[in-house]
Amino acid sequence: MKYDYLIVGSGLFGCVFANLAKQHNKRCLILEKREHAFGNCYTELKNDIHIHKYGPHIFHTNNNLIWDYVKQFSNFNNFIYKPKVSYQQKLFSFPINLMTLHQLWGVRTPNEAILKINQEKYNLRNPQNLEEWALSQVGEEIYYKFIYGYTKKQWNTDPKNLPASIIKRLPIRFYFDENYYFDKYQGIPIDGYSKLLARMIDGIEVVLGTDYFKKQDYWDKKCKYIVYTGSLDKFFNYEYGELDYRSLQFKSEEYNIKDYQGNAAINYTEERIPYTRIIEHKHFHFNDNDKTIITKEYPANFKDTQEPYYPINNKKNDFIYNNYKKLLNYENKSIFGGRLAEYRYYNMDQIIASAMSKFNKVSNM
Repeated sequence: MKYDYLIVGSGLFGCVFANLAKQHNKRCLILEKREHAFGNCYTELKNDIHIHKYGPHIFHTNNNLIWDYVKQFSNFNNFIYKPKVSYQQKLFSFPINLMTLHQLWGVRTPNEAILKINQEKYNLRNPQNLEEWALSQVGEEIYYKFIYGYTKKQWNTDPKNLPASIIKRLPIRFYFDENYYFDKYQGIPIDGYSKLLARMIDGIEVVLGTDYFKKQDYWDKKCKYIVYTGSLDKFFNYEYGELDYRSLQFKSEEYNIKDYQGNAAINYTEERIPYTRIIEHKHFHFNDNDKTIITKEYPANFKDTQEPYYPINNKKNDFIYNNYKKLLNYENKSIFGGRLAEYRYYNMDQIIASAMSKFNKVSNM
């Protein structure tokens, strides 16, 4: 066999796994279906602006080991993610913090804000879904201005049909802090994610524009192990049915002006506006040139795009996934990792941690 590992997919999980294997003198081949490497982390330089082609990626972690690991491949800037919310032509501080509550209700202190929130909350002892959980935490006005429309667009269903776990990642603060994340390390690679990942897999063979499934037997014979990062149901030929995903479509626009919106991200929470946010890429890198590029993100059905982005972790899909998960014990030659193969929402540091863990496990076999 020519390779120790055939890695299907060149996203973050695949690149980290390949890098660790290379450090242990293992031979790797990476297959990538797209015409470029690096999956959804791919960035490209245009008009001296680093474009996040598949939505913004802000690296953040509390893990010293993972922070030191990524810094081997790039210096990071000190970008802090502070999105804003647009609702009915008004802009609000976000995530919800004391400034947001001041803008809504005029409260000025944490105690005033807590008292007001407690007046607004619904008395629901056992919230059963996303809507009930949100109403029990922040009440009706915040729910409808910040959560309802955005969530309905993103998931294409009424929030009553979604688990509360989706919204529990949203921070609510009774102090002035617009930093979306709580992690102590945060930033973006100074020369873009594509350069970072290219350094990570430097010297490793990559084949682009190649669908693993079209010649699966051919590729399998070339390696000892398959590292698979794609959709789990597809790997098993949909034996237990198809897993559901939400997808995205991106529409970019260039402007011969210095600044379009004054911030890296503004979320549009009204249901009538079809996109969920506008990204202005130059703000990720504090770029000061005289042109700008924005991208509007439109939620989409997976069937329409064939690009899975977000697992829909409801009871139906969790049941299907758990059936596939039982098969993994019988696929001793295969290693599964990443958002799609593990069917869960992962931050980038969690993907790296998963790749490290799975490489350590297989390298000891």
